[in-house]
Amino acid sequence: MANLKGLFKDTAIYGLSSIIGRFLNYLMVPLYTYTLHSCSDYGIYADLYAQTALVLVILTFGMETTFFRFMNKVDKSETDKVYTTALMMVGVVALVFVAGVIIFLNQIAALEGYPQHKWYIGMMALVVAQDAIQAIAFAYLRYQHKPYKFAALKLFFIVMSVSLNVLAYLIMPRENPDWEITVKWAFMINLACTTTISLLLTQEWIECKYTFDKKLAKQMLAYTWPLLVLGIAGILNQVAGQIMLPRVLDQQEGRTQLGIYEACVKIAMIMALITQAFRYAYEPIVFGSSKDKDSKVLYAKAMKFFIIFTLAAFLCVIAYLDILQFIIRKDYREGLKIVPIVMAAEIMMGIVVNLSFWYKLIDKTIYGAYFSIAGCIVLFVVNFIFMPRIGYMACAWAGFAGYGTTMVLSYLLGQKHNPIDYPLGQIAFYVVIAGMFFALMMFVGQHTGLAGRLGINTLLVLAFLAIILKKEKFIDAIRTRKN
Repeated sequence: MANLKGLFKDTAIYGLSSIIGRFLNYLMVPLYTYTLHSCSDYGIYADLYAQTALVLVILTFGMETTFFRFMNKVDKSETDKVYTTALMMVGVVALVFVAGVIIFLNQIAALEGYPQHKWYIGMMALVVAQDAIQAIAFAYLRYQHKPYKFAALKLFFIVMSVSLNVLAYLIMPRENPDWEITVKWAFMINLACTTTISLLLTQEWIECKYTFDKKLAKQMLAYTWPLLVLGIAGILNQVAGQIMLPRVLDQQEGRTQLGIYEACVKIAMIMALITQAFRYAYEPIVFGSSKDKDSKVLYAKAMKFFIIFTLAAFLCVIAYLDILQFIIRKDYREGLKIVPIVMAAEIMMGIVVNLSFWYKLIDKTIYGAYFSIAGCIVLFVVNFIFMPRIGYMACAWAGFAGYGTTMVLSYLLGQKHNPIDYPLGQIAFYVVIAGMFFALMMFVGQHTGLAGRLGINTLLVLAFLAIILKKEKFIDAIRTRKN
């Protein structure tokens, strides 16, 4: 139970920083969609960031998870060696990547369809290389259980980014009528903020004695390469549709649809936020408690509470979508129909993250690669078949189908190789109730006005929360504690 309490505490800290940070980052969505001249302009931004997400997975090649696994396998005296070996491997790969992009920048820009904006690509290469190296430093902070420093740096990045974006897109255009409103400022600001965080992580770069252990490196690479395959397949489940849209459809039409899709996806990203916060806290605890006799009880409870809270978040977003839609300009709102689909897919992705620890803990990460590849194949098939017909809607359904495939395979094989007694009956109860309430919200939305929708949706959300409090005996626990 101490571990479960630690999980909730760290999740709260990581989650608070992520929630505040993501909320401030959400301010960029209306800022860009209301100030950039067209959906296509925002599509350029979304296109390059989708590709950057894929490159980041390649540059880190699963080393975050590998870092935690080996930190808990070696003696305390050897933890610095694990950290610096991981850091140097990722650092070398990142530096080689940057050098390659700079050398062949003209050719890459032409291939990407951005010959006039080659430095968009150059700036993003510098950003993603730093992000990859920072990922190991942030993992080190998590290992050291320093959530406050972790949160402070993440929040500083967001506050700095928001401030500079407001200056570039709101203040400067008002002060100077000749100021050019263009997406280039977003890339320049991201580079400046990322570089600042690299400087603020100086202590993490210099506090250890650098040692590169070849034997350890080989062991880590043997463990991590399936995670790389898993990571690539997993990120493709998230961004393949965005990357494909401007290339399967006419380039201009594809960028326009991508802009609409990406703007609406931001509303659904509360699920990614919860999953990320949970993973940041969960991963160190899972590896650290893997030898405890009650560890499987912890995993089962964590899964149940993760699903409960994500279902509650799902209903909250759907309930107030009439309000949340104003985050984006009217031109983009035709894509709001993807929100429930993407959120459901994100819930399944979170479940996959929770399920994935069975093969990580027995050093069989190849299973994760198999599952993710299967999901990725499903995603590509759905996109290729339906994208020319239904455009960005195919991206949403493809992600849903891909994550669903990965989730089912991971659960079935996990129960065979490392069975965990998940409370499936209780989980199913909450899923059914949430599904019923969602259906009621959709029905009400078609037959009542705005005030009526908001009122009834609020009652449904409160009812779901009351069911959680009653069924999980939170109210009784609070009363007992007071007495």
